[in-house]
Amino acid sequence: MQKKINPGLNELDELCVQTIRFLAMDAVQKAKSGHPGMPMGMAPAAYTLWTKYLRHNPANPKWLGRDRFVLSAGHGSMLLYSLLYLTGYDLSLDDLKNFRQWGSKTPGHPEYGHTTPGVEATTGPLGQGISNCVGMAIAQKYLSAYFNKDGFNLFDYKIYTIAGDGCLQEGVASEACSLAGHLGLNNLIVIYDDNNISIDGNTALSFTEDRAKRFEAYGWYVQVVGGDGNDMIAFEKAIKNAQAEKNRPCIINLRTHIGYGSPNFQDTHTAHGAPLGDDEIKLIKKNFGWDPEKSFHVPAEALEHTRKTKDKGAELEKQWNEMFKKYSQQYPELAKLITNPYPDITELPTFAPEPMATRSASGKTLDALMPKMPLILGGSADLTPSNNTRYKGVEDFQKDKWTGRYIRYGVREHAMAAIMNGIGTSELLRAYGGTFFCFFDYMKPAVRLAAMSGYKSIFVFTHDTIGLGEDGPTHQPIEHIAALRAIPKMLVLRPADANETAYCWKIALENKNGPTALLLTRQNLPTLDRTKYPPASSIAKGGYAVIKQDKPDVILIGVGSELEIAMKAAEKLAEENIKAQVVNLASWELFDKQDQSYKDSVLPPSVKARVAVEAGIKMGWEKYIGDNGEFIGMTRFGESAPYKVCYEKFGITADAVAEAAKKSIAAAGK
Repeated sequence: MQKKINPGLNELDELCVQTIRFLAMDAVQKAKSGHPGMPMGMAPAAYTLWTKYLRHNPANPKWLGRDRFVLSAGHGSMLLYSLLYLTGYDLSLDDLKNFRQWGSKTPGHPEYGHTTPGVEATTGPLGQGISNCVGMAIAQKYLSAYFNKDGFNLFDYKIYTIAGDGCLQEGVASEACSLAGHLGLNNLIVIYDDNNISIDGNTALSFTEDRAKRFEAYGWYVQVVGGDGNDMIAFEKAIKNAQAEKNRPCIINLRTHIGYGSPNFQDTHTAHGAPLGDDEIKLIKKNFGWDPEKSFHVPAEALEHTRKTKDKGAELEKQWNEMFKKYSQQYPELAKLITNPYPDITELPTFAPEPMATRSASGKTLDALMPKMPLILGGSADLTPSNNTRYKGVEDFQKDKWTGRYIRYGVREHAMAAIMNGIGTSELLRAYGGTFFCFFDYMKPAVRLAAMSGYKSIFVFTHDTIGLGEDGPTHQPIEHIAALRAIPKMLVLRPADANETAYCWKIALENKNGPTALLLTRQNLPTLDRTKYPPASSIAKGGYAVIKQDKPDVILIGVGSELEIAMKAAEKLAEENIKAQVVNLASWELFDKQDQSYKDSVLPPSVKARVAVEAGIKMGWEKYIGDNGEFIGMTRFGESAPYKVCYEKFGITADAVAEAAKKSIAAAGK
């Protein structure tokens, strides 16, 4: 046993801390890859937080009243996995031994919904976790304002995260932390692992600003704890101060040493992202008084002590459940909402056959639906009037006005997406947020994580093509549709008129499997007369024949604003006795899930002549138009001009589609 006993720790505490360190070292070494240094330096603080201050129940990781913990510095995942195992979550020692292996519950970075309950968010891409935590903090504030009553503090939890130098360097974290300071999210406590090391080496190479002053400028409560990361008296004092803070989010700058205890690699970038080696690990264990020949050794007294967390957590949840039972008796309607937060959507607004932009129809749909859905939070990245995302009567979510349901994200698209993801992890809340589709570029990492993790975020992208016109090529999203569709598990909806837009909101709000993207127009589109055409609900299958033909000569596929062009082309072809079946393929993902007989009825395999028209690039359309098909769309960046001029100059017209149809018919006949 190491003789040194650090401030605030007794011998048993030290044993537990060392157990965490050695589990991390051994797992990384066995996997022959990973990041041992961060868990070694942060073990004392993480152990202290998890066993003394974090309110959680390992037996029920989804207990609604729990505190949230996110390892934003996700590369140090073995720190989290060790804590989960030691405190009694559904993670075994064998799972730790299987670190980073195929099919394991312990991937290289924590994955929401995959590793085990206890992982609150997918982290690894730096900056995402701390930004998710801002969303979690917003969620707690709203839930407490909406549900808590005198004597019933159902939702009074806090959000803790460990973030590193990399997290703080990422722009998304700057965006999110700036907003957190503005909102005064005093329930958010960030523990900054200030170890001065990144992959390239010492942070003096590239990261020399005064981080404490930076966060003070954001409006945060900043505490600096010096030393070597082992003084738990000082750390606990900082935690208690943070918990007591009433007006600001808190960051604790905790000075640590990466690879703590390693004679050769402490305070070096080598300890960041590579195994330490068998010889070095044996030397470290020997120096700490451990048997250097034992791997994955967990002293019985350490496991017994850390597993007491389960008893403590069970008692905390028992008290919460008793409170909720009494709450249910006094506030039955609110309690029912907690147990069934998303009622079925049975009524949608309907729109007369008059021209309307789908962004406008979206706004009117929100006017109708949102007042009845109190657990949906909306917002926009400083484009509210353009996105039409703010519905009538909604209040803004602001500091000390936690009942507001509309978040003003400012010009922070990336943070908005990450914060929305964090809101969605609350189990009770969901979030939608809007921006111009061209700024999907700025949001891509968080949108990708939403799909990977199954977060139920709803991304509202307006100004979806060259149809936005005069703003020009910087704002005209040419390749973005293809890029968005390329993300696995992302549901993309591009409605062609107002009534389809309303139904798309129903689909998005009822989507239980992951995120949804709505692609909406700036320009007016004709609203189809549904007494002449199939109902708008047909979009639920992703694609349907708007104009059905018996034995068609050609299939014209339109989507969004280009469906109108395909329909006009069909009229022109009819004048030449060419029968065109017009298909609206509004969602590839939904269409591909239909049974083969339905798909064949919409896109008959016998009809090889096909034309797809969309004001984006061709990529992906080959699947639906085949070798003999033609594509009418964009092949370069756009231009600044009125939208009708853009469509004409780029050849996205009914005449062009009709000519392409003839060409495809000729090719199919060969």
